[in-house]
Amino acid sequence: MNITLNGPAGELEAIYDIAPVPSGWAAVVCHPHPVYGGTMHNRVVVRIARAFLAHGANVLRFNFRGVGASQGGYDGGVGEQADVAAAFEYLKTEHPAAPLALGGFSFGSWVGFRAALAESRVSALLGVGIPTRHFDFSFLYRSSLPKWVVQGGEDEFGQTDDVQNVIAACAEPKGLTVVPEADHFFTDHIDVLATELDAAVRRIGRHVRKA
Repeated sequence: MNITLNGPAGELEAIYDIAPVPSGWAAVVCHPHPVYGGTMHNRVVVRIARAFLAHGANVLRFNFRGVGASQGGYDGGVGEQADVAAAFEYLKTEHPAAPLALGGFSFGSWVGFRAALAESRVSALLGVGIPTRHFDFSFLYRSSLPKWVVQGGEDEFGQTDDVQNVIAACAEPKGLTVVPEADHFFTDHIDVLATELDAAVRRIGRHVRKA
């Protein structure tokens, strides 16, 4: 359903979906870079949401400030972290005892992960197409949260070697799936991505104690 969040820079346009068979957790899903056309309707974002829903997590995805009907303007990733925090606050109100997860695509993974590590209720992280070429992910290294990354083998914004180095430096539990020949947007590989996302959510979900 379409809802409006109370964001720190004004109202945030959002979609909140209830899992067909809820299993006691909920997830925020974050979209790619606002400046380059990223929205909550991006097809990779939608696939991430579907994977969480299929595994019983209620899902909240939203447009960052300045995107679509969301108020405010791009803030270099700082204000966008506050937008993610507002999304978590909504889920905490709706589900007072449920563990939370964060799924993010590209810029949404960097911003989302940073906000997630500041939220004590977050129990799992899923990143897709993490843009290691443009953003530093070393803040993840010491986090003991279960984390999984799905990356295109030909991702122009996050080369496989760089992503492997990030995951290697992270604390357990962790994992990486590389989709061979897929670019950053998984062009011509969206069905393979859907399969790998299903497996990734299943893996991180095993570590989450659901309410």
